[in-house]
Amino acid sequence: MDFNRIPRDPTLMEMCRLGEDVLDSESMQSLRSFIQHGAVTRYEHCLSVCYLSLRIAERLGVKVDKRSMVRGALLHDFFMYDWHDPGNLRLLHGFTHAREALNTALEQFELNDIEQDVIRKHMFPLNIALPRYKETLIVTLADKVSAVLETINSARTLHRVRMYQRVGL
Repeated sequence: MDFNRIPRDPTLMEMCRLGEDVLDSESMQSLRSFIQHGAVTRYEHCLSVCYLSLRIAERLGVKVDKRSMVRGALLHDFFMYDWHDPGNLRLLHGFTHAREALNTALEQFELNDIEQDVIRKHMFPLNIALPRYKETLIVTLADKVSAVLETINSARTLHRVRMYQRVGL
């Protein structure tokens, strides 16, 4: 990762540093080819969720394991199919994709308990398993906020997506 291309946004720099191994992986980069919400790709969505998670923890003054939260947030939607395609017959996508994302992530990365909990339970309350860690609660909140903003194509979310594109993420 070329850290010289990253704007001097401390949160963005921290996100890139803590998640470098995930961001540099070929599989993570392949998420650029899947639309997540509106015109936002799954890769961009994962970046937004990660960025928002760090900002929420900072704003609330919550002490978290930042590396685990960043890696879990980046991998929370790490499944390799287009959930919009009716041909893939994933009718229960909202209920099953967290487990699929975790299985895919475990095939490629060594994950600690917090990272696994973030990925497995980010769809709470749709998935009824209660989050075990504060990092999971924060990522779950950030995921919902990001999804709503992306769906309505807010100017702020589109600005952030363009910022990621400018720095080569």
